[in-house]
Amino acid sequence: MQLHISPHDGVPIYRQIINQIRLLVASGRLRPGDELPPIRALAQDLLVNPNTVARAYRDLEAMGIVDTRRGAGTCVSNRASPLAEAERTRILTERIDALLAEARHLGCELDDLLALLHDRHRAMGANEGGQK
Repeated sequence: MQLHISPHDGVPIYRQIINQIRLLVASGRLRPGDELPPIRALAQDLLVNPNTVARAYRDLEAMGIVDTRRGAGTCVSNRASPLAEAERTRILTERIDALLAEARHLGCELDDLLALLHDRHRAMGANEGGQK
């Protein structure tokens, strides 16, 4: 599980961890029963305080996305799977809203934005061996 933290983007680090794990679950890259790294190991990998990771894990558990068992670690909840489609839609809707707001602020018309989106989709497909 690779997470990328940016201390300069204005989003609290614990929230970045939550958002990325939610995205991994919604996309199916983390499946019910998959174990998350131990708090200390993830904190060391991300170069953050273990309390930051612990807070993210607690919030994820409160959301029903993960289950934590003392001595057994933290794993993706079986309850998360039926919500994967709704969660994926929610995440994408938030990102689309932000993109549309940014485009509007920059004076970009919807047709130009859609053309750019199509271009980027094709470019990413070419970079991934033709997968679209």
